[in-house]
Amino acid sequence: MSAGKIIGYIFAAILIFFGILFIWATFSPEGQIGWIIIGVISVGVGFGLIWFLGKSKSEATKAGENNVTLNIDLPANVNLDTLKCKSCGGALTMDNIKMVAGAPVVTCPYCHTTYQLTEDPKW
Repeated sequence: MSAGKIIGYIFAAILIFFGILFIWATFSPEGQIGWIIIGVISVGVGFGLIWFLGKSKSEATKAGENNVTLNIDLPANVNLDTLKCKSCGGALTMDNIKMVAGAPVVTCPYCHTTYQLTEDPKW
């Protein structure tokens, strides 16, 4: 989170706090009816600022700011041009391997079978 967003959230909290104080003070014996308008505006601006700061975060995510690249490092010598589908025997490439819940999963482009890629023991 950037320093600007932190300052914005703090400013919004201060606006909401003082807005509630103005609304509460309206109902005191010395209160004035105009204070409730000031309080409602202050609370509204505070919640609007929180909404705006939260929305700008989701737009940054949509823009691809938080992309994660995961490189698969297989411990064995894997020759990809010999990797074949278990169901139909079709040739598989690196584009057919995706990481799902931390495990490599293969989807065959020919028969659309999906299965987890496992490594056989070397002994």
